[in-house]
Amino acid sequence: MIRSYNKNSIFPVAVVGWVTSIVQQAEASQKRINAFLHEKPSIQNTAKNSSEIEGNIVFKNVNFTYEDTKIQALKNISFSIEKGKTLAIIGNIGSGKSTIANLIARMYDVDSGNIFIDSIKISDVNLYDLRKSIGFVPQDSFLFSETIQENIKFGKQNATEKEVITAAKNAYIHHNIIEFKNGYNTMIGERGVTLSGGQKQRISIARAIIGKPKILIFDDCLSAVDTETEEIILKRLKNISKNVTTIIISHRISSVKRADTILVLEEGKIIQQGKHTDLIKKEGYYKQIFDQQLLEKSI
Repeated sequence: MIRSYNKNSIFPVAVVGWVTSIVQQAEASQKRINAFLHEKPSIQNTAKNSSEIEGNIVFKNVNFTYEDTKIQALKNISFSIEKGKTLAIIGNIGSGKSTIANLIARMYDVDSGNIFIDSIKISDVNLYDLRKSIGFVPQDSFLFSETIQENIKFGKQNATEKEVITAAKNAYIHHNIIEFKNGYNTMIGERGVTLSGGQKQRISIARAIIGKPKILIFDDCLSAVDTETEEIILKRLKNISKNVTTIIISHRISSVKRADTILVLEEGKIIQQGKHTDLIKKEGYYKQIFDQQLLEKSI
């Protein structure tokens, strides 16, 4: 005898199975969240007192190897930047450029050698004060699924509307923002998916400079803009960073040529160092890149 089943009688059983599956997934997710929350950071703040950051930076015989890959990213690196000066770093992918930026922000500790901030070992500087004093613009700009204004204000929570607009103008993005239907109140998708690469980078720059940090680090953050826009941004940043220590990491000569000092890295080592006008007169990596990019521009 064939029995017919009422869908209404099966539905509660299906719901119980569905809910049980969700609960099990939630339990597994909660375990991962708990493991993350109980994870202790390897970089600890050892300074009991607050630190006033001026912006003088010295690397002395610094060596660093990434623990997970065992790749030695920096080999006996030494250089210094005085407060208010601009240091540029150029080199191939994997030469150690971004590693220097991460060490200044103390995202890692060195294997050997020392980094000094205002003549104090970086490990003795108050970690929170150090990071608060740094405006960092990474190569991969991360934006939140919020309004443009809130994304810029992330660099200074209590910023006024005037400060937000000024920062946007200095980053050369204000004229783009006011063209949007809702202006600064325009909602952007997760990671800024509704914006172009250049717009995302310039909003990230505005976010970094709004808090008027003592140290500015630009990690190849102008790669998505054309050279004309890049020139405008760099000129504006030069005007607002007179007393700010600035580090520019780039693969473009046009981004680094105005720096007080340029470091050329290769496989974690400094192979050339000096000003743009001096480096283009010497045979080596810098002159090769300069000639190559000059040729590409003329073509």
